[in-house]
Amino acid sequence: MFGSSVAGFFSGLGLIAAIGAQNAFVLRQGLRREHVGVVVLICAISDALLVALGVAGAQLLTTTLPGFQSVMLWGGVGFLLVYGALRFRAALTGGAALVPMASGQVPMRRVVAICLAFTWLNPHVYLDTVALLGALSMQYAPYQWGFGAGAIVASFVFFASLGYGARLLAPVLARPRAWVVLEFVIGLIMWAIAATLALRALGS
Repeated sequence: MFGSSVAGFFSGLGLIAAIGAQNAFVLRQGLRREHVGVVVLICAISDALLVALGVAGAQLLTTTLPGFQSVMLWGGVGFLLVYGALRFRAALTGGAALVPMASGQVPMRRVVAICLAFTWLNPHVYLDTVALLGALSMQYAPYQWGFGAGAIVASFVFFASLGYGARLLAPVLARPRAWVVLEFVIGLIMWAIAATLALRALGS
């Protein structure tokens, strides 16, 4: 159970830590100290709902469709290999600093709308949380919900750290070299998980 939760934590962290508009928006709010708590909660709770949907959906499909777990396993391996390769490629090309968005007083209502749009209107979010994490969770059955819980905790930890630690992180995240290291570490994590899943598939 503990092992599945740890795997879920690092899988979730590796996926959401990639540079993106949502992370830039959270960082901006943290730098401005403007509605940080609301933004962090929206992002983390949204991720939690999507991860839970992914785990539940994968469990249902595995139960009703024989052989679907094997398909998900190798599909997850393939995706993680490609995703890790993209992270290595980003590191080799020099990385990209996470720059906060332009300043300007923004009311909470608009901030909430923008944050919801970044989360729920982004197809990549569904691929990461619902499809990939849902598929990966079934490799830890019967502890798939432990995996899901670990991924959810990772979301809360990451967004809270990014939002409330923005003032401390900003000088580091403004340097492309810092993102080179981050992209490389994410790539290693993704490939390590892919290797573990592949070994499990070959041994089953």
